[in-house]
Amino acid sequence: MSHYAGPLFTRDVAESMLAARDGGAREWTGSLDLGMSSDHAWLDADAWHWRGQQLPYPSALKDRTIYYFDGDDYAPVSRFSGSLIKLVPTEWGAPTFEIDGIKMLPTSKESPFEDARRKVALIEPRGKVVLDTCGGLGYFAACCIEAGAACIHSFEKNADVLWLRTLNPWSPDPEAPSNRGRLQLAHADVSQAVLQIADASVDALLHDPPRFGIAGELYSQAFYDQLARVLRRGGRLFHYTGSPNKLTSGRDVPREVAKRLEKAGFKAQLALDGVLATRR
Repeated sequence: MSHYAGPLFTRDVAESMLAARDGGAREWTGSLDLGMSSDHAWLDADAWHWRGQQLPYPSALKDRTIYYFDGDDYAPVSRFSGSLIKLVPTEWGAPTFEIDGIKMLPTSKESPFEDARRKVALIEPRGKVVLDTCGGLGYFAACCIEAGAACIHSFEKNADVLWLRTLNPWSPDPEAPSNRGRLQLAHADVSQAVLQIADASVDALLHDPPRFGIAGELYSQAFYDQLARVLRRGGRLFHYTGSPNKLTSGRDVPREVAKRLEKAGFKAQLALDGVLATRR
């Protein structure tokens, strides 16, 4: 799917533009791509003008929601198809996303993009073929591209998440000329797709699965055995686990993961909010 190239609004951005218009300004400066850049718009009483387009003013926007122009009006970047999935603004610019109100990326202390950059650095992707098992919004892939990876094979099972990516300017576009074809994004379940990947054909690996209760198969010994098979000896894997409360869950998920990875043929250690492992 091609990426959206129109304006994106949060309530704060809309209020800033409307305040400028109501104050008599003819020009407004601000970001219409969630903080990636600054842009200019020209203001009339009943419409605003941007990149050769005349657009209506947004109104009555909700907090914690991102809006795009669908050709008629401003619609929230959200879908409901069994679960409510939505793109959610953050104070850092780069958005997170939620599924049924559960936040999928950490945002309390830093940008989810910066969080991804720190984790990607652990696998040292420059010049490497990287397997990105659960692509999400694509922040791991974007950071791999930024760090000079040779190729990223990324999988995402959820069609609605792929749709969010087309509306999120922070998500890398596989078709963008600047990416030079290095990002190969597939709509597929990696637990099945990994069976078709050749032995020792991957130099580094990023595994950011949904929590255990949603996707237990992505924490299984059988799946870790497959990751060990496709990763060359000496290759690094970062596995995000988060930090589930051991007192309430009764489980130490990071240490359980580390033990299974060791059994699969990795040397594993806890790192950041996950496990860093090297293929033996």
